[in-house]
Amino acid sequence: MSFRFLTLLVQNRNMSIKLHEGKTFNKVNYVSKQLINNEFSNCRFVDCDFTKANFSNIDFMDCEFEACNFSLTVMKDTGLKDIHFQDCKIVGVDFSACNDFLFSVKFTDCHVDYATFHSKRMKKTVFTNSVLKEVDFSECDLSESKFANCDLTRTIFDRSILDKADFSTAVNFEINPERNRIKKAVFSHSGLLGLLSRYDLIVKD
Repeated sequence: MSFRFLTLLVQNRNMSIKLHEGKTFNKVNYVSKQLINNEFSNCRFVDCDFTKANFSNIDFMDCEFEACNFSLTVMKDTGLKDIHFQDCKIVGVDFSACNDFLFSVKFTDCHVDYATFHSKRMKKTVFTNSVLKEVDFSECDLSESKFANCDLTRTIFDRSILDKADFSTAVNFEINPERNRIKKAVFSHSGLLGLLSRYDLIVKD
């Protein structure tokens, strides 16, 4: 083992992590940049642009993101623990790459396009007044989750656990009962069409 390698190893082990606690960040432009050795606890981010930013290996705990742009933001091994996204634009984000430990998110008034949550455990997740366009929820555990007034156009549910999930005010969804668990899931009368679309049936009032 070379002296140079040992020196770098010691430096990496001693590299301190900067903790930000209880701070508010306004209009931060972090386009195409990478955060390194940072943790955020109980912080608020307002009107920030994180387009193509790299949040790999960063931990966020009890944080709020309001009116932020997350277009193609990298989330590899990112910790999202009790995170609230509000009025955010989220495009092409791979949430399935996030750290599974204590993963917990909720979305309010967000526009989410082409994101993936593949295989995430997301019990009791709440989506409110949001557009979830072509989002991939395949193999997710969304039991007891709620999609309140959400547009689920071309969103994918495949081998997903949707037991007791609430779709009663959701629109434009298609869920195959033969490929998803939907025991005691809640649907409105009109929403039943989203369960029957694959059968090419005509349902009259």
